Amino acid sequence: MSRERLRWLEGLIREDKMIPFYQCKEWRQLRVQALERDNYECQECKRRGKYRRGKNVHHIKEVKDRPDLALTLENLETLCIQCHNEIHDKRLKKDKRKPFVNEERW
Repeated sequence: MSRERLRWLEGLIREDKMIPFYQCKEWRQLRVQALERDNYECQECKRRGKYRRGKNVHHIKEVKDRPDLALTLENLETLCIQCHNEIHDKRLKKDKRKPFVNEERW
């Protein structure tokens, strides 16, 4: 990611306005790559020995914590909606942050 792009993303994080990031061409292309790499299978369910179709692409290290990894394929995994919400719910309870909004579904 270029320095300019990283500064743009850091500004979105500061303003708590991530929708433009999830609408950008780079994210949309990378999202498809992650889904295809994971065969549209939820990776969390797979770790539990189950199969469930996944449509959500999750940042393993959160964008707000590691914006430099926001467009890194290795930092992404496909999840089903249940697992995605579970992961973010655990983080909300731990961090006591405001509720997660899935910008992918804007």
